[in-house]
Amino acid sequence: MLKLLFPDANSRNVKYRLSALQLLDVYDLLPFDNPDGGAWKQGFEIGYRGDEWDEQPLELFLVPHSHNDPGWLKTFDGYYQDQTRHILDNMLQKLSQDHRRKMVWAEISYFSKWWNDIDDQKRATVKRLVGAGQLELVTGGWVMADEANSHYFALLDQLMEGHQWLHRHLGVTPSSGWAIDPFGHSPSMTYLLKGAGLQNMVIQRVHYAVKKHFARQQTLEFLWRQTWDSSPRSDITCHMMPFYSYDVPHTCGPNPAVCCQFDFHRLPGRRVFCPWRVPPQPITDQNVQERALLLLDQYRQKSQLFRSPVLLVPLGDDFRFVETSEWDVQFTNYQKLFDYFEQHPELHIKARFGTLSDYFQALHRRLGAAGTSLPTLRGDFFTYADRDDHYWSGFFTSRPFYKRLDRTLEATLRATEILFSLTLAEMRRFGADGRPDARFPARDHFRRLTVGRRNLGLFQHHDAVTGTGRDPVVVDYGTRLFHSILNLRQVLQSSAHWLLLLDKSQYHHDQSKSFLQMDEVMSAQDALPQKTMLELSDEPRSLIVFNPTEQLQTSVISVTVDSPDAHVVDAETGRPMAAQISAAWVEPSQVSTEMFQVRMSSSMGLLIGSVIGLLIGSVIGLLIHVAVALLRGRTSSSVKLRLPSGRLQQLQVQFLWYGTRTGTNQEKSGAYLFLPGEDGPQVSPGPQDLCLLHSAPGHAGKSLEISNMVDIRSEVNRELVMRFVSDVANGNRFYSDLNGFQMQQRRTLLKLPLQANFYPMTSAAFLQDSGSRLTLLSAQSQAVASLRPGELEVVLDRRLQQDDNRGLGQGITDNKLTANSFMGSPVSPIEVGGATVEHLSLLAHLTSLSLSHPPITMVAPSDSQLPKLRPFLPLRLSLPCDIHLLNLRTLEDTQVRSTPGDTPLKHLSDVSCWSWTTGRVIDFLQHCPIKRSDEETFNKI
Repeated sequence: MLKLLFPDANSRNVKYRLSALQLLDVYDLLPFDNPDGGAWKQGFEIGYRGDEWDEQPLELFLVPHSHNDPGWLKTFDGYYQDQTRHILDNMLQKLSQDHRRKMVWAEISYFSKWWNDIDDQKRATVKRLVGAGQLELVTGGWVMADEANSHYFALLDQLMEGHQWLHRHLGVTPSSGWAIDPFGHSPSMTYLLKGAGLQNMVIQRVHYAVKKHFARQQTLEFLWRQTWDSSPRSDITCHMMPFYSYDVPHTCGPNPAVCCQFDFHRLPGRRVFCPWRVPPQPITDQNVQERALLLLDQYRQKSQLFRSPVLLVPLGDDFRFVETSEWDVQFTNYQKLFDYFEQHPELHIKARFGTLSDYFQALHRRLGAAGTSLPTLRGDFFTYADRDDHYWSGFFTSRPFYKRLDRTLEATLRATEILFSLTLAEMRRFGADGRPDARFPARDHFRRLTVGRRNLGLFQHHDAVTGTGRDPVVVDYGTRLFHSILNLRQVLQSSAHWLLLLDKSQYHHDQSKSFLQMDEVMSAQDALPQKTMLELSDEPRSLIVFNPTEQLQTSVISVTVDSPDAHVVDAETGRPMAAQISAAWVEPSQVSTEMFQVRMSSSMGLLIGSVIGLLIGSVIGLLIHVAVALLRGRTSSSVKLRLPSGRLQQLQVQFLWYGTRTGTNQEKSGAYLFLPGEDGPQVSPGPQDLCLLHSAPGHAGKSLEISNMVDIRSEVNRELVMRFVSDVANGNRFYSDLNGFQMQQRRTLLKLPLQANFYPMTSAAFLQDSGSRLTLLSAQSQAVASLRPGELEVVLDRRLQQDDNRGLGQGITDNKLTANSFMGSPVSPIEVGGATVEHLSLLAHLTSLSLSHPPITMVAPSDSQLPKLRPFLPLRLSLPCDIHLLNLRTLEDTQVRSTPGDTPLKHLSDVSCWSWTTGRVIDFLQHCPIKRSDEETFNKI
């Protein structure tokens, strides 16, 4: 259970301000110019008198770290074998040599893999170092997650997987976050961190102009508060690193040429060097004074940017400390400098190696003693620029095929977790001894679940879901996602089979072929799923529809059959069901003569597996009406929608191209950067676009479904955009979501270049005025903008031939045929409630939920002698509309000794709900309307 324990405002020494700074207002204020700041190119000259620390000495914590990407230029396993395992092996040896040495580590995916490779003696050493405070596990996530594209379910899941691993093996819970490389930062992540028990965090990649402004105001450390929270209960203390990068040249102070001289891994004769051409020097008795004073000057300048005399200085970079010699030169030389500082109290500095906990404890102690308050801030840090007009808005869309595959795995994992947990609960409730059915392979299924969780978590890494890895690495990620989906489907099918059987004694698990089959197949990691054609006869064919949401909903289910004479009935009652039969398209201009689409309207309650019969028979006069518009290569199309108020709303859909810069010496778009050409968008034929408008009860009948198939594999340096043009007078304001968790107001600023006005959209965006709102919901993460009033545009795909000089070393040319899915929802002013409302409507929430977690369709064999199936009804009522069931997550029991390969299961699931009104994760059993038998079921979980 994720419990959010919010401390009382008075429990911390730091005073809270009643008002909070809005980042939107900061953006309005800043000129976003970029004058030369001197040694600190993007900043300003920093001065000090020299007596500032006479009363309160400077307290410095040098924090060694090694940033290990779980995939980027190499695969996860490639990095582990070549570098990471050596770093961690050396860490054990070198930290054990001197109790003053310390280090922080963030990526639990690597740490757990290494843990499996070491013996009990080394594990005991790890526990000793952690217990002594020499090694601190920071954040504790499976990866250092991207905060732009990732959905909050996946962010939370990878955080839980890492934290549960740490709890099981080391008995620790992280207290500080470390996010030095994600390309922008979201308050959704801070909310999850706070809920997981973290009190402090460090961030790095923030727009250089924002950093400069915060440095001038001494607000680089602040209390980060949720936009919708009026109290300090969600506050988390945040430290923003002030300079360009997290490497050593940009962490000791404002002058990288000086700081680089104190990266002793760059000593002459080693593999790396200082680009400023002044190399480090080994610290000796002869030069220690000169070197110490030079370094102290940088420390003092940096400390002037903060409100307390406590200073955090990271020491590390990507994959540092691989060689034992680097450990020696870094720790030995710095210890000589620290010893010199200690021997000269007139310098008024106390310097030592430290962890994040060491730093933040000292910070809060000093702030409390001085009565100094930290400012409170609301908002997010998108879109990131590291220099000039180089905005990192390209990765919001890069490799959209895999962004969609990520969400497919996410939905599959959640549905499987829920069905698996309910199956175990039902088995315990009905079993004679309270144990799972011995024929049900619970342990094998749990292993598949664990691998699925970890592969989903791995893909949340900030060079995975972002689409910014090298081609072979992307294939490795895709293969992991693909196999996890297939394996989870086996667990889902097996669990549904047991739950739906009327006579449980007839259950039989066949590993080679599941009793229930999915109605679509996936053939490869880079192929789109294909619908399975169902062969019908005069005997009913059972179709199983599982609603993975907590709300009663009427959905339109689509299947492919071999006959135009399909007849749909309720399997229990035999009553006809509403359906529509239409042609199946095999090509943009070709209709199949052998396959047909059957769309049926199915009403489903919470977590219900409905059984529907499909057979050949006479046409029944119950029809649903689905308006289908197939647009092939159209540059634009128009739709008129009548609002509930009676007013017609005009909506035009356009497809456009963005190119990239063409100048010889100009930087061009790449995996990270979006640098469009000066000519701007140019109209070109668009992709195949399918628009569906359902005439059905519930939210399915109130939204416009838009699906398109994008193929830009023949293009050169182009980005495809879908633009909606409406008559909504939204001015320069629109809203996009953060991680599917909350909406954030955006302002299109003319003082910024076009690429700066694109923002991440994980699942939703909308425009509104006082009279109407246009909402776009998305099943995948993409870049979104509103460059002119009434317009909303989404970048569908991008193909770029060149590297953008951010380390990847290649362009993005491995495009796939990619399917995109959206829902459009215009609403009337009565539903909006005015232009000041900054949240999705209830209709949009429910529609987005069903888009992210669509009904799952399975098919039973065509055999009249099969065992009888019946719907599974775990709950009688839907949950309240403002409650979302996040997950039912079966845990591993740490209290039971197990032999290798034997995973004892703890039949107590993480049962959590999200409340949209309170903005909090709440206890499921306290707040959800559950009948007595259901309460017994959930108590068994």
